[in-house]
Amino acid sequence: MLISVYIPFLVTAALAVLAPPVAHRLPPRVAALALACAALVTAAGWAGSLALLAFTGVAQIPQIAEEGRWSVSALRSQDPVYAVVAAVSTLVLAVCVVSFGVAAVRQGRHLLRARRECAGLPGDTELAVLDDDVPLAFALPGSPGRIVVSRGMLRRLGDAEREALLAHERAHLRGRHHVFQSVWRLTAALNPLLRPVAAAGSFVLERWADEEAAERVGDRTVVAHAVGRAALASAGASRPAALAATGGVVPQRVRALLAPPPARRSLPLLAGILLLAVCCASLANAASDSDRMLDSAQWALCRAHAGSVTAAAPTGHDDAPRHGPDGCSAAPDRPEHGERHF
Repeated sequence: MLISVYIPFLVTAALAVLAPPVAHRLPPRVAALALACAALVTAAGWAGSLALLAFTGVAQIPQIAEEGRWSVSALRSQDPVYAVVAAVSTLVLAVCVVSFGVAAVRQGRHLLRARRECAGLPGDTELAVLDDDVPLAFALPGSPGRIVVSRGMLRRLGDAEREALLAHERAHLRGRHHVFQSVWRLTAALNPLLRPVAAAGSFVLERWADEEAAERVGDRTVVAHAVGRAALASAGASRPAALAATGGVVPQRVRALLAPPPARRSLPLLAGILLLAVCCASLANAASDSDRMLDSAQWALCRAHAGSVTAAAPTGHDDAPRHGPDGCSAAPDRPEHGERHF
């Protein structure tokens, strides 16, 4: 536990540094799926490690130990975690859980507001055209979702570019990109180290929609022109949209569209899978060590109870009680759990 409990922190830090540049070089759809899985696993590892470190301190509170029926002194003698580390872990875990709760409420409200706005749009087709001179184009998730484009945006684009713009927004809806955004926002709220991953994920979603639009239109240059013109036209618009053709770092998106499609690379994915496997294995090992430590502390309390009962029993009686007051059996053949496993 002394080492394995900290490995998820190291894996998360490595992911925060390496994932964004690597994701920009992968096919966008693959990169989005990989970033979402990595964020979920490392956020769970982060929270699990903090919980294990915090529990080593909380478990030594006499009231908690009494409820759990383990020996505080035995647990304290075996605990490899410093008290200050356990206290800081408890505080950080509490802050992260509160942050996650606040982010979940905000994300839920955001999705509900988007669905209400989607239901209130005129017409019943996928495309809703707003009679507005302000250039706008975005996708609203719903059941089903809607593509919203203003007349001001349509007037600034040619026919082929309009088709590319609509194909881009349709890709957002078809790929349910708002689900990916929710995953990254919530995991980043739980684990602040994942904020670079969330930022990279937003860019990858726009690239995913760009590539699908290029496949649909059949001309990467047309999509690049549509993205650039839409971004320039909406530069002064006051209404931001999460899933829009003007989102992300537009110059990088245009350069990627003017270049050949990204090649498939298996090595970064294999390296990422290995890191996530190490994260899961180390957390499982730390949890197992913590369970053995508690088991040893429980048996220490049982042996103490058994010794006190034996000392109080009359001498010469072979039928002395074999069970402590907490129902602990003084089994002499049970292996010792006092050794520390790290």
